[in-house]
Amino acid sequence: MNAQKSILLVPIGRILLGLYFLLPGLAKLAAPNVQLELMQHHGIAYAAILLPVAGVAQMVGAFALLSNRHVRLTCLSFVLYILIINFLMHDFWHFTGAETAHELQNFIKNLGILAGLLVLAGISPKRSLKWAELFRSDAKAA
Repeated sequence: MNAQKSILLVPIGRILLGLYFLLPGLAKLAAPNVQLELMQHHGIAYAAILLPVAGVAQMVGAFALLSNRHVRLTCLSFVLYILIINFLMHDFWHFTGAETAHELQNFIKNLGILAGLLVLAGISPKRSLKWAELFRSDAKAA
């Protein structure tokens, strides 16, 4: 594959990761009841407060990825988010039967997403959080 074709792979992957976080973020705010019940089923304290915070965080991060702004920081923030979610919400070791398999599948799927985020963070430039540079694209920072 030549360099011109492969150069498209990174932005496509970044956009897909952005959509991966945008859609659940919107769902958390538009129809919170299902997610709230799931959080309560897993014993998450303060679920009613944390759910909208998670939804907004996912949407802000998704927009950062989609617009190519502060990609490295966003990816590393999502890595932390996934680790927290995996150990609090996909705790397959606490269940039996079909629920174990379902939570294990989500746990492993999230590790794949985490791996993609780490790769994207590794190839993205470090950025200053100065106000004047806050809204500039990472393409201009590289």
